[in-house]
Amino acid sequence: MGMSTPLCLGQLDIRKSIVGLAMGAGAIYLLYKAIKAGIKCQPPLCSNSPICIARECSGPGERALPQEAPALEASSVGGPTGLAIERERHGRDSGELRRLLNSLECKQDEYAKSMILHSITRCVYLLEAEASACTTDDIVLVGSMLDDKDNSVKIQALNTLKAFSGIRKFRLKIQEQSIKVLELVSTIWDSELHIAGLRLLNNLPLPDFVHPQLRRVMPALMDILQSDYILAQVQAVRLLSYLAQKNDLLYDILNCQVRSNFLNLFQSTQPGSLLFELLVFAERLSEGRNSPHYRAVKWHYNEQSLHEALFGDESRLADRLLALVIHPEEEVQIQACKVIVSLQCPQDVRVRPSCQPSHSYFNNGE
Repeated sequence: MGMSTPLCLGQLDIRKSIVGLAMGAGAIYLLYKAIKAGIKCQPPLCSNSPICIARECSGPGERALPQEAPALEASSVGGPTGLAIERERHGRDSGELRRLLNSLECKQDEYAKSMILHSITRCVYLLEAEASACTTDDIVLVGSMLDDKDNSVKIQALNTLKAFSGIRKFRLKIQEQSIKVLELVSTIWDSELHIAGLRLLNNLPLPDFVHPQLRRVMPALMDILQSDYILAQVQAVRLLSYLAQKNDLLYDILNCQVRSNFLNLFQSTQPGSLLFELLVFAERLSEGRNSPHYRAVKWHYNEQSLHEALFGDESRLADRLLALVIHPEEEVQIQACKVIVSLQCPQDVRVRPSCQPSHSYFNNGE
């Protein structure tokens, strides 16, 4: 009762500090218990589960189903894939790829198959020795996934075949899937499937027995080229450029029907990657139609054909090319000049020191 006011206040502050420390210690203890309980509740590793196998082959924090695994992705990840790579560097087979292929043989749902195929793709890129040790039966197994009803499974199977196509001994076996791939690309309107399918085709030498199917799918390839999906357009025009060098397919390409605004693809506002591939395509078409072999026949084209859009009397290709000569990207400028030269000089006279301009849009003072 005889305590002074300052002394009472001091004791009160000490008590508050003690209470605060006690509360802080209690909070820390509760946090410790929560973390400990969370660790105990983690599910056990399920290495025998197909989905777990697929997840183990993916690095932490990675999306389950990206479209195509780049060759160097996750090489620095310290998870199972990183360990598998490390084992391969020391000449030991990790067994990851074989385990995934075995799981693919079992009956799985669409999601599991997609994950497994994606993981196989990554393993093929990252584990070179294990991929080379695979067999053609493995290629047949992956190819059978192209018949799955789910488009995501088809896309992942296409990406896996693309990965395997980098190994020489599998190319002939993968070529057997060419007709199936062309059928998928031409009958399913899905930009991701188009990209995956066309990437695979562009990575393979297409045998002559595929040419009849190529003629049938030419309109679909032109539709993809005139779509609004840049990556699919680039892949489509690359394939068409390759086919334009085949004498028996050149007329089918040139006579293929295109939209009236086809030349809008050559506008300078288009991405440089697409413009470059389009200009390569135009150069090869121009060289092909000016070759002695092709000029020996009198060809007839329909009014809406690619030939009329590019090389017809009413074509405005010249205006597009002249605008591209001053394009910001140098490779586009150079390629535009190459197309102009190919239009001016037929192939059989281009080897001369000077060539007289042939009948083209660049005459009459243009």
